Amino acid sequence: MKNPFRSEADAFRLVIGAVVYFGAIAIAAVAGGRWWGLGVFVVLSAAVAVWILRREARDRPAVAPRPRGDDEERILVVANETVAGEALREAVREAVAGGRATVLVVCPALNSKLRHWTSDEDQARAAAEDRLGRSIAELERLGIPARGEVGDADPVQAIEDALRTFGPDLIVISTHPLGRSNWLEQGVVTSARERFAVPITHVVVDLEAEAVPD
Repeated sequence: MKNPFRSEADAFRLVIGAVVYFGAIAIAAVAGGRWWGLGVFVVLSAAVAVWILRREARDRPAVAPRPRGDDEERILVVANETVAGEALREAVREAVAGGRATVLVVCPALNSKLRHWTSDEDQARAAAEDRLGRSIAELERLGIPARGEVGDADPVQAIEDALRTFGPDLIVISTHPLGRSNWLEQGVVTSARERFAVPITHVVVDLEAEAVPD
C-alpha cells in the first residue's frame, strides 16, 4: 500500500487542508443554514476528488523500466549537497568498475516546509539542477556515462520513484558526516534499507575536508 504522506510537509498540508475544509462547511452551515453547509460540502468534496485524481496521475510513472542487457548494471545515486563530492565520485567509479553500467543521479529538491506547502518549488528545483549538472560533468570526466533527475524533496520518496522508473541493482546514498547530516538525523539510510530490497551503499562525503588543499 502506498504511503499517502510523501513527506512531513505533505502531512502538515493535509492537516491544514482538513481544518479549512471542515471550517468552511461549519461556517456556511451557521451563516446560511443547513443547505448552504451541504452545498459547500459538495463543492469542496468535488474539488478534493479532482485534486487527488490529478495527483495520482502526476505521480504515476511515465515510462516503465527499459529492457537491459544481461551484463548491464543499473546504479542509482541519491545525493544533495554532497552530489559533487570526491568521495562519492570514487564510490561510483568503484561500483561501475569491471562491467557495463548505467548511472542515474537523483538530487532531491530541498525546500522549506512553507515553500513546499505553497507549491513554490522553482528555486529548490533550480538549485538541484545546478548541483546535478556539476555532478554529471565530473562523472563524465571520469569516463562514467550518467544522467540526472531532480527528485522529490523527501529522499526516501525520491528513491521509491526511481525504483519504479529506473529499476536499479544498487543504490548509493551520499550524506554529510554524522552530526552535520540532516538525512542521517532523519534516519534516511536506515529507512531506505528497511523499506527497499535493493542493496544500499552509504557514502559519507566530508566537503569541508575535501576543500582543504593538500
